[in-house]
Amino acid sequence: MSDSTTTAHNPYLQHHYAEMEQQVDAGKIGMWLFLATEVLLFGGLFVGFAIMSAKHHEAFKLAHEHLDRSLGALNTVVLLLSSFTMVMAVDSARHNRQKALVWYLVATLTLAGVFLGVKYFEYSHKFHLGLLPGKYYAGGGEDAVGQAMFFSFYFMMTGLHGFHILGGIVVIAWLIRRSIRGVFTSAYNAPVDLAGLYWHLVDMIWIYLFPLLYLIG
Repeated sequence: MSDSTTTAHNPYLQHHYAEMEQQVDAGKIGMWLFLATEVLLFGGLFVGFAIMSAKHHEAFKLAHEHLDRSLGALNTVVLLLSSFTMVMAVDSARHNRQKALVWYLVATLTLAGVFLGVKYFEYSHKFHLGLLPGKYYAGGGEDAVGQAMFFSFYFMMTGLHGFHILGGIVVIAWLIRRSIRGVFTSAYNAPVDLAGLYWHLVDMIWIYLFPLLYLIG
């Protein structure tokens, strides 16, 4: 049987690709381009934060003391563990370990939920104290304008990151459903691989956010 006939019967090969290898490469290029735009997005926020921090240095230093470093560190550990479980999920898909794939994806999903749960408690505490962004800031203290600016960036960056976590949860839940059906094998695992790339970027962004917001005064 010819190669063209074989690829034509592959249920996962889209009609506009000649072969699976081409489809996989196109998917990876598309994902890397998407991740590059994400880096540019958060990079702009990092630059804006640095500029405002230089302008309101003392206010930013006071404001960041209101953040709970232990919760930030806990979330860092949670995301690092989720990166490991995602790596193991990708490896399991590549080596036809179906049960392991499902369990590693479930573990990643659970850790993502833990991260958002911790963030919920952090946000609730800030709302209670009036440590809100912009004109809604009611925390008082020296240079209230500067501290309001800090919390504007805090909620903007961590909130945007949180939405990326939510997006990852949706994708991982979809992967779990498909994995239970035995869709992903050594011959077809591109969706798991691409989701892994996205998840690692989400984790990496937090690795920058944690010291920037919680540690650097």
